[in-house]
Amino acid sequence: MATIDTSTTKVTDLMATMNPKKSTAEAGSVEAETNKFLTLLVTQLKNQDPMNPLDNAQLTSQLAQLSTVTGVNKLNTTLETLKTSYQQAESMQAANIIGHGVLTAGKDINLSKSTALLGVDLATAADKVKVTIYKDGKEVHSIDLGAQPAGTLPLGWNGATADLDKDGKNIVLADGAYTFAVEATRGGTKLTDATALMFGSVASVSTGANGVKLNVPGVGSITMADVKQIL
Repeated sequence: MATIDTSTTKVTDLMATMNPKKSTAEAGSVEAETNKFLTLLVTQLKNQDPMNPLDNAQLTSQLAQLSTVTGVNKLNTTLETLKTSYQQAESMQAANIIGHGVLTAGKDINLSKSTALLGVDLATAADKVKVTIYKDGKEVHSIDLGAQPAGTLPLGWNGATADLDKDGKNIVLADGAYTFAVEATRGGTKLTDATALMFGSVASVSTGANGVKLNVPGVGSITMADVKQIL
């Protein structure tokens, strides 16, 4: 059976080969864990039983374990670095849309000065798309959008309805809070992938353990992924 030479020179060479850096490693770092492993291994070699020495297969197995652990630790460090870089880039991107309007999933409409913005998101194309607007649960207006391709469609509404006043003009509803629903069909079959989009203006950006959040008054805190369109 082959044995390992544990002379001072050989041990020093082993340490130098496996851990060439001379700088002090921080506790818990990959280098610190490597140093700890090598110290234990060298101690084991120095104190091995001469009658039952550590063979090459055992040494190779332990070094392979060290290589695996070190590789995983380095991979984790790399992933954390990439995560940090991504969050920084996302923060910069989010900061650039402060003051801009966005469309995100929701059914609320805020009619102000006879102006409101809303939207429809279609995962697939539709033959017919209809938007129905409600006030306190009662239908007050509907908009027929006809056939639409897949994608996001922003809409504007001035509060006008199909009803006419005594002068024959469209009745315009008062400013306030409304809701709406989207119905889309293709080939006579109702689609389940049509989403109502509400409008809001980004007031600020915050970062935390859950990533970057856009603070949108009237909507709440949303992520960049929640934004369907920037207006």
